Amino acid sequence: MSLKIYNTQTRTKEEFTPLNEGQVKLYVCGPTVYDFLHVGNFRGAIFFNLVRNWLEVLGYNVTYVYNYTDVDDKIINRSNQEKVTSEEIAEKYIAEFEKDYQSLKLRPHSKNPRVTEHMDDIIHYISDLIEKKHAYVISTDLGSDVYYDVKSYKDYGKLSNKNIDDMLTGSRAEVNQDKHHAADFALWKSAKPGEPSWTSPWGKGRPGWHIECSVMSHCLLGDQIDIHGGGLDLVFPHHENEIAQSEGHSGKTFVKYWMHNNMLEFGNQKMSKSLGNIRTGRSFIEEFNGEILKIMMLSHHYRSIIDFSEDQIHRVIGSLAKFYSALNLAEQILSTGIEFSQTDIPKKFKQLMEGSESRFQEALNDDFNTPEVFALFYEYLKSFNALCALPGKVSAQKMAVADAFTRFIKEKGKIMALFQENAYEYLRVLDDMLLKKSGLNRSEVDQLVSQRIEARNNKNFEESDRLRDQLNEMGISVMDRPDGTVWEVQK
Repeated sequence: MSLKIYNTQTRTKEEFTPLNEGQVKLYVCGPTVYDFLHVGNFRGAIFFNLVRNWLEVLGYNVTYVYNYTDVDDKIINRSNQEKVTSEEIAEKYIAEFEKDYQSLKLRPHSKNPRVTEHMDDIIHYISDLIEKKHAYVISTDLGSDVYYDVKSYKDYGKLSNKNIDDMLTGSRAEVNQDKHHAADFALWKSAKPGEPSWTSPWGKGRPGWHIECSVMSHCLLGDQIDIHGGGLDLVFPHHENEIAQSEGHSGKTFVKYWMHNNMLEFGNQKMSKSLGNIRTGRSFIEEFNGEILKIMMLSHHYRSIIDFSEDQIHRVIGSLAKFYSALNLAEQILSTGIEFSQTDIPKKFKQLMEGSESRFQEALNDDFNTPEVFALFYEYLKSFNALCALPGKVSAQKMAVADAFTRFIKEKGKIMALFQENAYEYLRVLDDMLLKKSGLNRSEVDQLVSQRIEARNNKNFEESDRLRDQLNEMGISVMDRPDGTVWEVQK
């Protein structure tokens, strides 16, 4: 099965064929850097990392551009609040985002352009649009503004499927009675006192929001790109306006495949500052960790809404614990060094293995169907536990199954930036996190478990049972195994 992608513009799944054989140009709208990013902003970062990885697995050479918007009203407002320059605000929050991005252990992008690095390019690009009759200049008290004439581009609205006269809702364009059409949007804004500005043929000013991505994409990837990604909230006006600018400028189809990830909800409400339910990526990663955030995002299809509730978070923690517990057990089994071969794998597990490669490929080739991938992971987990988690000596069969399970979960997980942590250490991280949430600490639990072990050794089973019940009430499960007693936090 070849790769199929849901194209927002056509609203259908289309077979992926790159513009140039063996090459893929991918552009994803990055953040406006005026604050810590809320957790929803990381959905695209996590998902398109997978897109890039899978395209490379399929043999494509991918150039992945992810921009920073470092000129914007929000940045200016923040700089005024903090009494520092806009440049300082942008530098600070680019660094903070990159710290969060690295903590998620995602791959670096091919290029991270900034708007301020392309100001001359933006000015030249706008001049070209004016020359081609797609833009016009309006004189103001502060200088001159430049607007895109939406009526000049006959296909305006083809991405969002909107009628041009219904396009005011959601637009950031300022009301200006001199505009040719109410939906016309700013390409260049004359500078207000105290704002950062650049010299242009229309006086001092700065670019509008939409022109920035068109120009950075043009400069780094050319007039046409294979895939343009972003959040669903960017379809209109941002991406609609990008198309108008880019196709008006070049006369060529700008993007072959448009991909948009959906939003997060908290209690059936969209996560937004106005509703007061925003959670930053930084606060989530510090309270939980990056692996949990990645599972939250990738266990749902990228075009579905995610319910970002506490219940959902704790379900994910439980799932992660099961996988890392199995990986830890597999590591312990393999550490015995018992010889084994592929012939030691039982028939039922071998049947799972034989179909798993094609199932994995088919799932990701079907518009990145990550829930189907996780269903396959769970089948591996269930089969592994059935064969290896029961008490008993390590056998060649257990060795062979542990090896196959580890290889599959680690190799396929790497494509999704998952399951690469040291299993033993990560389980301790999960336990410490859950202990903290329960108001407990590891030394307290270790002490009670040690007391119970001592009671069992002394055949004081009444005291042993009492301590087990006490630990259970605290949310701690105790397991007596042939190689000793272990405990874990109930997930």
